[in-house]
Amino acid sequence: MNTKRLFGRLAAATLFVTAFATASEAQIQPHRVPAYTGKAQARPVRSTPSYSTSSATDGVKFGIRAGVNVADWSGDAVSSVMDLAEYTNGAVTKEMKTGFHAGLYATLPLGPRFAIEPGVAYSEKGTALTGRIPLEQFDFLNAKVKATARMAYLDIPLLAKAYLTDGFYLYAGPQASVLLSGKARVNASALGFSAFNKDFDIKDQFRPVDFSVTGGLGYQFQNGLGLSAGYDYGLSSLDKNNNFDAQNRVIKASVNYSF
Repeated sequence: MNTKRLFGRLAAATLFVTAFATASEAQIQPHRVPAYTGKAQARPVRSTPSYSTSSATDGVKFGIRAGVNVADWSGDAVSSVMDLAEYTNGAVTKEMKTGFHAGLYATLPLGPRFAIEPGVAYSEKGTALTGRIPLEQFDFLNAKVKATARMAYLDIPLLAKAYLTDGFYLYAGPQASVLLSGKARVNASALGFSAFNKDFDIKDQFRPVDFSVTGGLGYQFQNGLGLSAGYDYGLSSLDKNNNFDAQNRVIKASVNYSF
């Protein structure tokens, strides 16, 4: 074998090996993305919306509350009066007394769906009795006598609130009511004219503090506005001297605002 032929074969083998190595390197080399020379742009981040499970998670809240009272008395004394009224053929009737309440409260959260709410409010309570002359001969006079117990209390409730859904809650708790004033208003009228109208102070005849339990339901909106309705059930007798047995009963409808 001559020298030229040997070098020719070595050169061909070298070229073959070089071509194979270049092709292999091209296959395993990662693709390079050219560098971006423009301004960097922040990619939008999708945020997950957060929802409040109830207003009890919003921290301590203070608020104002006001509304309407529809009050009455219940007990043995009231039952006796109504039994007597049956013998008058409707000449004596008992009515519920309307009034109002207004006050302040604080909502203290104890969990995602539970809160304690102490408060204080001025509240009007009482009852009313209306009588007329039970004789047809005097119906033309339209003579009536109305006696209204006008009682004013400072209610101090301590409520437990349980949120069933977002905003909707039930509440219940004890309540102490300090008697501020007690008056009996007597009004006599005939032929549409008032013949007698006078207030008598009866505060000294009633217990200075009344105890009751209260409960109801309500809805608190996210904007702070709220609505509620409840019932006060008096536990103690109102008469200080135990001459008669009667307890407060109050239906309440309220509007509130939490700050």
